[in-house]
Amino acid sequence: MAQDKLQTAAFTAEELGEELRNAEANYQRLRFDHSTTGLDNPNTLVEVRRDIARLKTEVRKRQLAELSEEGIANRSKIKSRRRRQKVVRSSAKRKLAKKK
Repeated sequence: MAQDKLQTAAFTAEELGEELRNAEANYQRLRFDHSTTGLDNPNTLVEVRRDIARLKTEVRKRQLAELSEEGIANRSKIKSRRRRQKVVRSSAKRKLAKKK
């Protein structure tokens, strides 16, 4: 089964935003139709959801490409802080599990 994937790199920022809004509206409409009357092919919901994810990924990729060096450094600090917090939480969960 050959599927045509959405080519997001060719869009401008405005087109990308518009396409994302249209895809999200289409997804809501499809979900409503599926819950009321049913769809001929329910896999269209999966395809539209994946298209939305592709669009959001492209938007985020462009946001990260526009970051300055200071923004990238700050982002790295945030990521490392989250990593440390995750380690602390998981060790606390292990200690709590040992007490039980």
